[in-house]
Amino acid sequence: MFNIDNVIIHNERRAIMIPMERRDFIYRYVHENQIASINVLADLMSVSHMTIRRDIQVLEEEGKVLGVSGGVKLNEALRQELSYSDKAELHNRSKRLLGKYAAGCVEDGLVVYLDAGTTTFEIARYLAERFNLTVITNDFAITQYLMNKPQINLFHTGGKIDKRNYSSVGISAAAFLRTLNVDLAFISSSSWDIEHGISTPYEEKAIVKQAVISVSSRSILITDSSKYGKYGLYNICQLNKVDEIITDSLLAANEQALLREQGIKLHIIDIT
Repeated sequence: MFNIDNVIIHNERRAIMIPMERRDFIYRYVHENQIASINVLADLMSVSHMTIRRDIQVLEEEGKVLGVSGGVKLNEALRQELSYSDKAELHNRSKRLLGKYAAGCVEDGLVVYLDAGTTTFEIARYLAERFNLTVITNDFAITQYLMNKPQINLFHTGGKIDKRNYSSVGISAAAFLRTLNVDLAFISSSSWDIEHGISTPYEEKAIVKQAVISVSSRSILITDSSKYGKYGLYNICQLNKVDEIITDSLLAANEQALLREQGIKLHIIDIT
């Protein structure tokens, strides 16, 4: 049976994409690069400029991107996050460096919460050989990674399963967290800035993050700078409600200054 997904243009070794695949590629590319020109996208996918413009129009109607002169950029009002697998392909070096630094903040004997996310997964990788730690998470990838580490006392929140993001969300997960006392919580986010604080497009994620912040002695937002300036429908908290923020050195200097002026303890990790 003829399958367009398997057709290869042999002289360029590129797969012919159906419209849904092209739009997914554009969305992921813009997440990675913040902005993309029509020329670059047309060249990457070997399609016409008109095809790219039609794809951008559909993505605009879905609220995911904004068309600009000659290209496209990510919509600051974030209506949908990338899937876990797509996120795992982005900003890998930055996430590893952030995760390594964050793990260095963890002292032996602590009860640590790792929020769902690909950056917090990097923290788990560095904590995996540590001893005398209790780790709580709503992330299934983190749970699976730490499952065979007998020296780690491991809890999963349970709750409604978000299959797209490999995590548990909703009131059941939040209720479990409210029964605990957490020493140190690492909170992830796909959208944050001074004006909107930490936010998410999903209500069921918001209540889990709010719950763990409320029961933690120390909370740290850990997120790469590409998420800065985005905001979702549901506010989690203002930035000064977490104790510290770990992000990378690509965050603009003027934004760093504004954050510090508000009394926020900022850890800038050099990724250059």
